[in-house]
Amino acid sequence: MMMTRLEATRRLIALLTDQPVVASLGHPAYDLFEAGDRPENFYTWGSMGLASSIGLGLAMAQPERRVVVLDGDGSLLMNLGSLATIATAAPPNLVVIVWDNELYGTTGGQPTATATGADLARAAQALGIPEVVTVREAKTFDKAVRRALADPGPWVIVAKVGESGVATKPPLDSPMIKRRFMAAIGSPE
Repeated sequence: MMMTRLEATRRLIALLTDQPVVASLGHPAYDLFEAGDRPENFYTWGSMGLASSIGLGLAMAQPERRVVVLDGDGSLLMNLGSLATIATAAPPNLVVIVWDNELYGTTGGQPTATATGADLARAAQALGIPEVVTVREAKTFDKAVRRALADPGPWVIVAKVGESGVATKPPLDSPMIKRRFMAAIGSPE
């Protein structure tokens, strides 16, 4: 049975300790906030397609930390070149989780290219990401996340998910989110 994005996000939070999580704008951020707001969560605004790039920068700046990125299929498609950059930089501590619901959920539910056959896992492999997996069920999602948190990457986990129907928005106070996140990862301004 297919998980919803919120269910998958809750499962992820249950598997994390102090790992920073960078969430793409819109529903990935809403679900992360709903699943468990914490100082290690970084919610992006006005930056569609950039969560994977922000996560890459963080992983390179803090190689001792496992960094998790929550991206949407539409956002990743907007900046697919980030996967090539991730493959080239090859940070072993980066985990990119793509919530693939085959929709641009935040802009009205239009189908993404994955709805008509584009395969983000195959794209990640073709661009050189060494650890790639597609998951559709809770049990395989948990197994993939556990491996990604323990084994070197970079990782791309494409999680085929259904819509959550929840839109609990985190605070839109970007300076507060940044200050709180920076303090949580040990890099105060």
